[in-house]
Amino acid sequence: MIIKVTPNKEKARSMLALAESKEAFANTIDIKLYPTNAAENYYDVIRELASAVLLLDGNKAMGEQAHKEIIDELSGYKEFSEDEIALADDLRIKRNNSSYEGKPVDKIYVENKKQKWIALIQKLKQMIKKNI
Repeated sequence: MIIKVTPNKEKARSMLALAESKEAFANTIDIKLYPTNAAENYYDVIRELASAVLLLDGNKAMGEQAHKEIIDELSGYKEFSEDEIALADDLRIKRNNSSYEGKPVDKIYVENKKQKWIALIQKLKQMIKKNI
């Protein structure tokens, strides 16, 4: 469920800093050895940044479907294409399958998607920096 909250630039700034720290770590992961860890970490970065974007507009996702709703809400921003939303949602599904079902993420998947994740991360960071 998406709820209305007071936009909070300071919290968004903190979320950005945390996401950048997680991104730096994700960039060090050897995807040939640890593809699941890499995918999960890139997902965490994207989710954190997307949450900060929503927060700057006075929105917050809560509840069981919060992660899906965060990504779905991005479709309301003209800056994001359907392909970018689908990319983030696919990564969410892979992350959930690994976290909750014990299914590993294939290294080929990570190799094929990593640059697109990084581009999405950069776009999210630019949006946040423009609004804080």
